[in-house]
Amino acid sequence: MAYSEDHIALAAEYALGTLDAAERAQVETMMAVDSDFAAVVQAWEFRLSALNQMVGLVEPRPELWERIKAEIARAAPVAQVSPTTAAVVAAPVAIVPDAPPVLAADGPAVTAAEDDTATGKTTELKAERSEAVAADNTNVIQLSSKVRQLRIVANVMTAVAAMLLALLGVQIYRPELLPPPLQPKARVQTAEVKVPAGAQPSAQFVALLQKDAASPAFILSVDAGSKTYTVRRVGAAPEPGKSFELWIVSDKLQKPRSLGVIGGSDFTSRPVLSAYDADTVSRATYAVSVEPEGGSPTGQATGPIVFTGKLIETVPPSR
Repeated sequence: MAYSEDHIALAAEYALGTLDAAERAQVETMMAVDSDFAAVVQAWEFRLSALNQMVGLVEPRPELWERIKAEIARAAPVAQVSPTTAAVVAAPVAIVPDAPPVLAADGPAVTAAEDDTATGKTTELKAERSEAVAADNTNVIQLSSKVRQLRIVANVMTAVAAMLLALLGVQIYRPELLPPPLQPKARVQTAEVKVPAGAQPSAQFVALLQKDAASPAFILSVDAGSKTYTVRRVGAAPEPGKSFELWIVSDKLQKPRSLGVIGGSDFTSRPVLSAYDADTVSRATYAVSVEPEGGSPTGQATGPIVFTGKLIETVPPSR
């Protein structure tokens, strides 16, 4: 059975619990005699039942029931009959004969025909007023119906908005409370992480510092990436009070330059080649001189050059 918007709105407001006592009684009567309308009400109760599930039970305070009983007692007091009201004496009704015509102060008497005419006009005026009042009442009823419809629609929309807001909050903060169809789908994000390439091996050079091919004294190795050299002692031993000093000799340099004193341990390393370009480092001649203990005091080789050698590439640079 098709129902009007008023009936559907009435069923929805009944499910929301916003009707007054008279309207609820009307809906319950319609439900009792019309099973289809009862089904409409049940459908609205099912749609809005999610609101009840999202709201926890609240236990009223103990004194609330006492206040309710006090309000009922004050709203319906027992009517008391006063003795004066009870002692009502029925007086006999006197029958008054037809009154004679009423005379005006200084005019003719008002006849019965004239009195009937006046009474007819009064009746017509009352009828016109009744019709006007009925028309006004019709407008008021129509306006009240519209207002109630708007109120019902507003209540339903508010309930739906509250339900959607609650559902959104649960999906964000407590998605596990929702049934599986309403739970948000897990998002899978793929992150691309770029791993920096490992340090590429730099070129390595080595030279034998010797007096002749049969008597190597030092092994010189150079790391082209860090511009560091390492001297390993093989067979040379300094004289007492003397030191070995390493020099770099190149046609790109105006004169030999000192690379430092070779220490007394087996290995001596120093990162002092950064002042020279790669071509100079790889093509230069390296020489060892005998200097006073602690090295040359003038910055120039003062003693004899006893060992020399040139670098050869042992590990090529990575491409």
